[in-house]
Amino acid sequence: MGGSRVWDLYSMKRVLSALVASGGIALMTGISCSALAGAPIPLVEGAPVQSLAPVVSRVTPGIVGISVRGRVREDNPLLQDPIFRRFFNLQQPVERETQATGSGVIVDASEGYVMTNAHVVENASSIEVTTKDNRHLKARLIGRDPGTDIAVLQISPGGLTAVPIGNSDRLQVGDFVLAIGNPFGLGQTVTSGIVSALGRSGLGIEGYEDFIQTDASINPGNSGGPLVDLQGRVVGINTAILAPGGGNIGIGFAVPINMARQVMDQLIRYGEIKRGRIGVAIQDLTPDLAQALGTKHTQGAVIARVEPGSPAERAGLRTNDLVIAINGAPMRSGSELKNRVGLSRIGDDVELTIERGGQERNVIVRIEKATTTAQRQRPFRQR
Repeated sequence: MGGSRVWDLYSMKRVLSALVASGGIALMTGISCSALAGAPIPLVEGAPVQSLAPVVSRVTPGIVGISVRGRVREDNPLLQDPIFRRFFNLQQPVERETQATGSGVIVDASEGYVMTNAHVVENASSIEVTTKDNRHLKARLIGRDPGTDIAVLQISPGGLTAVPIGNSDRLQVGDFVLAIGNPFGLGQTVTSGIVSALGRSGLGIEGYEDFIQTDASINPGNSGGPLVDLQGRVVGINTAILAPGGGNIGIGFAVPINMARQVMDQLIRYGEIKRGRIGVAIQDLTPDLAQALGTKHTQGAVIARVEPGSPAERAGLRTNDLVIAINGAPMRSGSELKNRVGLSRIGDDVELTIERGGQERNVIVRIEKATTTAQRQRPFRQR
C-alpha cells in the first residue's frame, strides 16, 4: 500500500540488498530548491531566489495526504494449505486489515482528479484524501498501473486547487527541484535538491522505467507526492529511494510527469492501461555491438529479434537494425523504446528512424495491443 508500508505492512516483502522506498510525487519541475552551501543562488524570472516560500505557498494547496484501508491475504504458507485450514476449522484463507498513508497531487481541479502511486492504493477497500485546509474527502479509484506505479483517484471537485503540469523532457541534470509530501504521516513537508540524473532504468523497480534521480529527501509517506520545479510545475511523481541502511541517502527516483500523464490519460479514458507492442526483442547499444554493427552511434536500441507476423515484420524491420529515434525523438536505450511503444495508443502509427548497413531510413510501424504484460517482482522497497 502507501508510504507507511515500508516500515510495517510490507517491510518483510520488499527488503533485498538495497531498499527502495517510494516517495512523494514531485510536482514542481522549475521551482528552485534551496541551494547547497557554496552553490550559486538559483534564479526565477531573472531574479535571485532568497526564499522558496512564494512557490511553496502556491503549490501546496494542490498537494494532499492519502489514507488507505484494505485487506490482504496472509502469506504464511501453512494458511494456504487446505488440510491445515480444515484441521483448524479455517474455511477461508486468513486475511488481515491493513492501513497505509501516502501523498498525491491534484492535477485537475474541475474534475477532482488526483495522481498518486499505484502501490499507495494497492488492495485498497477505502481511500480518504486530506487537503491542506484539513478537509477529509472520500476518494474513488479511477485506475492504477503497477507497471509505471501510477494511479488516479477522483474526489469531490468543490474548492480544489490544481498544480500546473510541467514538461519533464526539458529537465536537465542540475536543475533545482522540490519534493512535497506527507512523510511519516507528519503532514505536508517540503524538501529541496537537484536533478541528479535522468533516464535511469534497469533498476527493477517498475516494469517501465525512465526515472528522474534526485537528492531531494524522500521518506516513507512521500509516495505519490510531486517533484516540482522553480516555476511551481509538477515534473515528476516520487516513487522510490535507494536505502541500503533503511534511510534516505540522497538517491531518490521519480516517474517523469510526461510518462505519468500518458498513463493518467489512459486510466481516465479506459480505467486501465492498454499496452502497445510492435513485436520485437530489443537490447541497448553497447560499445561491442556498435563495433560489430559498424555504427558511429553510441546510443540506441538494437533489434535482437523480430516476431513473425508482427507489425515490425510487416513494416520491414530486421534483426540488427539500430533504432536511433522514434517520431523524431532520439532513442537513448532499449528501455526508452520499450516505454515509448508500450505507452503509445493502440492503432497509432509511429515513425522509427533506423540505421541498417551504415544507412539511415525511416520506417512506419503500427502499434497493436499487447496480449500480456509481464510484471516484474520489485526488488526494492517502496515508501
